[in-house]
Amino acid sequence: MEYVVLGRTGLQVNKNGFGALPIQRISKEEAGKLLKKAFENGINYFDTARAYSDSEEKMGAALADVRDQVIISTKTAAQDAKEFWKDLEESLTKLQTDYIDLYQFHNPAFCPKPGDGTGLYEAALEAKEQGKIRHIGITNHRIAVAKEAVLSGLYETLQFPFSYLASEEEKELVKLCKETNTGFIAMKGLAGGLIHNSALAYAFMCQPEYSHVEPIWGVQREWELDEFLSYQDKSPKLTEELKTEMQKDKDQLAGEFCRGCGYCMPCPAGIEINNCARMSLMLRRAPQEAWLSEEWQEKMKKIEDCLHCGNCMKKCPYGLNTPELLKRNYEDYQTFL
Repeated sequence: MEYVVLGRTGLQVNKNGFGALPIQRISKEEAGKLLKKAFENGINYFDTARAYSDSEEKMGAALADVRDQVIISTKTAAQDAKEFWKDLEESLTKLQTDYIDLYQFHNPAFCPKPGDGTGLYEAALEAKEQGKIRHIGITNHRIAVAKEAVLSGLYETLQFPFSYLASEEEKELVKLCKETNTGFIAMKGLAGGLIHNSALAYAFMCQPEYSHVEPIWGVQREWELDEFLSYQDKSPKLTEELKTEMQKDKDQLAGEFCRGCGYCMPCPAGIEINNCARMSLMLRRAPQEAWLSEEWQEKMKKIEDCLHCGNCMKKCPYGLNTPELLKRNYEDYQTFL
């Protein structure tokens, strides 16, 4: 079983991190079963957020009796100190704990720093002094903000999207984290569902140059958890066959594509942008039947109502021309009907 040390935190975590965003979509009983099974099979790092509806509550219920044996991270999207304290206290209550191992600022549009006027970083330091949080981290989808956070020396960890589809600039960010002893937590290791071979995704993360990378896998179903658990006993290797598959994916997904992060939502025209803007990829990388249903045809038709207001473009952390992506995906979609 492989372990990762999260940079300056010194926290030692199983190479398989449990991403608890998806458990908000299943029952408390189902979620509890998954979380318990993960723990019983060696997973000791569990990541959630205040924004993930009842994810914290489900995690607290499942892991309260083994709290001293697990490492829990959660996040706040607070914009000021007052919101920070409200989120923190609510997270502590929901998680049934009196401390959080790693408390992260959740995808801020800027890098919180002492004296920036928000009071966010000062609040985090105070919470740390009180023993309510043990380490301070940040998550982001914007490479400029992520790089600034790492270079600031203020953050012990960075959580950022990372998979074998990463750009050279993103790989340099991972390298920078190693050089600065900043823990690197990789979210979206399956590129928001565009990567289907979990063994290949896992093998990529286990390369020597990424020994400091801690991937968190979003788990919703037991068979998904079982796949990742199986890699603990027999870690998949990057065979020539897997390398060929990886290159094929890189070729197909080169250039601009929607990662499905959802930060562009909600859309004033009611368009489900985070799926509609990458429909062409989903049609070619997943069973088509579900995406061609009457329900999805209606959702795609809403693209005709795009207001071209630019809100989605302003909020996209990847700087995508979202209206243009929607237009191209809609035109392509109609060729499948």
